[in-house]
Amino acid sequence: MKKFLQKILLPPVMWLANKYTSRPDRQRVHTALTELHQHIISKPDKKGPIISFDKEQFIIFSDQHKGAKNGYDDFSIAERNYLAALHFYNENNFHYINLGDSEELWENSLASVKKYNTATFEMEKLFLKRKAFTKVFGNHDLYWDNDPLAKFELDKIFGEKVCIYEGAILQTVIENKSLQVFLTHGHQGDAISDGNAFSKWFIANVWAPLQSFLNLNPNTPAYDDNLKSDHNRMMYEWSAQQQNILLITGHTHQPIFQSLTHLEKLYRQLAQAKEIGNEDEVKRLEEEIKLRRRQGQSLPDFTAYKPSYFNTGCCCFSDGDITGIEIADGKIRLVKWEYTSDVPTRIILEENALKSFIE
Repeated sequence: MKKFLQKILLPPVMWLANKYTSRPDRQRVHTALTELHQHIISKPDKKGPIISFDKEQFIIFSDQHKGAKNGYDDFSIAERNYLAALHFYNENNFHYINLGDSEELWENSLASVKKYNTATFEMEKLFLKRKAFTKVFGNHDLYWDNDPLAKFELDKIFGEKVCIYEGAILQTVIENKSLQVFLTHGHQGDAISDGNAFSKWFIANVWAPLQSFLNLNPNTPAYDDNLKSDHNRMMYEWSAQQQNILLITGHTHQPIFQSLTHLEKLYRQLAQAKEIGNEDEVKRLEEEIKLRRRQGQSLPDFTAYKPSYFNTGCCCFSDGDITGIEIADGKIRLVKWEYTSDVPTRIILEENALKSFIE
């Protein structure tokens, strides 16, 4: 019966997927980001908090896509890295900002996600107990925003009230000038995931389960390299128009630091090494570029000029790596946790002083 239904339903669902594609539209994206930012500024804590900080430390992870420990669970191989990372950040008094798509509710029931992810929920609770936990929803966990039972379910999972937000703003003063860090999942402006209340309900409760039943991968930036580049470029273009505002998103699963992917950084470093004739560095960089290409990273085509846009990457890479953004010690960092001799290990990929972003 299932195969018969899949055969009947697949053509119309594919037609709908193509008609209402997730391909980002520049005007929609820019308008949505502007409206969300202004809403948080004018009405803090409704769609997102404003968190003023001086010496407070933050870790920002997104896109865990916690599943049901089955063949479709992208998070399971990365779980030990994630747990080790959260242990480290809790022990060092970081504030944890979970930037959306934490729970994969397009492919799984909430009951199954709760059942198979108790260890990660227990670790996240430690931040909540310290009043150092901010949870943002994404397109794959829209349920937290649009279901009337969501708040009740969150309370049951975490044992106390959990606010769910669309974004957040971190605010600090450096050398007598204000610097904002605007955070949101990044699906804003998405034609199918960022519509009105009914469309959000439809996506979370009808469209997503139907795609799961048909084994149909959604046409979103997380799955499509071309959409990643389009999406990141639009996010960058919005951030580049702002003054003393950094934008951090997730959604694409592609780590970006200071508006550049890590692969783009490597190409720039390679060009510099060739220019000064550093043959050893040229060889090292060429080997690393080959490795990144084999891992499926696309050729760089996101050329940026203002270091204003950052992307957390994700916590469900196929090799078990996770990436995130740290803000600590007056710096912003792109970090990776990987298995080194099977032991979760923190690696700083990029870092820069926050004061360098003040105009």
